[in-house]
Amino acid sequence: MRIGPYTLSNNLILAPMAGITDRPFRQLCKELGAGMAVSEMVSSNSLLWGSDKTRRRANHDGEIEPRSVQIMGADPKLMAEAARYNVDNGAQIIDINMGCPAKKVCNVQAGSALLRDEVLVGRILDAVVGAVPEVPVTLKIRTGWDRDNRNGVTIGGIAENAGIQALAVHGRTRADAYRGEAEYETIAEIKSALTIPVIANGDISTPEKAQQVFEATGVDAVMIGRAAQGRPWIFREIAHYLETGEKLPEPTLEWVRDILLGHLGNLYDFYGEYTGVRMARKHISWYSKGQRHGANFRQAVNRTEGSEEQYRMVEEFFAQLIDSRELAA
Repeated sequence: MRIGPYTLSNNLILAPMAGITDRPFRQLCKELGAGMAVSEMVSSNSLLWGSDKTRRRANHDGEIEPRSVQIMGADPKLMAEAARYNVDNGAQIIDINMGCPAKKVCNVQAGSALLRDEVLVGRILDAVVGAVPEVPVTLKIRTGWDRDNRNGVTIGGIAENAGIQALAVHGRTRADAYRGEAEYETIAEIKSALTIPVIANGDISTPEKAQQVFEATGVDAVMIGRAAQGRPWIFREIAHYLETGEKLPEPTLEWVRDILLGHLGNLYDFYGEYTGVRMARKHISWYSKGQRHGANFRQAVNRTEGSEEQYRMVEEFFAQLIDSRELAA
């Protein structure tokens, strides 16, 4: 699959997730089989550009290409400035968020709230594409505002006419948030109506489901979000299944331990001691989900304040799991 001048290594993409798809997680997912990873969204509000948080989000040092950065906002001029700012800081693809259902985003008429105003959608897309002609611009949407107003095909046409070079569609409406099950019929309609690449998103959590979505929609790629939390190797699992029709064996405890410990080290390096420990807590919770005595471990590790202690507790937890496995064998 190609986006502008970039040929992706495969058609599996990590979805942008606020507070999650930072550089350490994007890099890890790319190393474990994602063909592309999109950054967490950056507000177009120029007042935020000078913050440490925003500068950190714009840091792509050493990241596997292509580097895709998602921006969010409702003002065409500010969105154009945000796109230019991120390209100047290393972004190779600009992605526009018109899919986020969060109230704090929609209350400022950004994210999926924009799907109600097709004229404004066009103005924003024209402004951003015009601001960064040297890089491709992509768009992420939902199927519509609510189930009575699924206007994804119309929005897709506006996007293609504006020069958007790939369109990701989450198979829910804004009103659905994350409730119920994603539907793919609308995504299939959008794919049939457009010539640009279309990417399906929503509830793709297994290799079998990925294959079903490809077959049901005819899309060019699939985008995986929540299913990668605590399981960043899902991309290599899906890639292997699509290629061979066979499932990879479950990763060993030793391998998962090493992946998690490496992830923790990268988080500490990227954020520093204080923030790194706190950012690591949710990842540790996801990695340990379903493991024996995981709940007690999470309660204990979430009370730690230092990186050395947090790291040591993870090592000890996995050592106990490995010992229990060997005793049972």
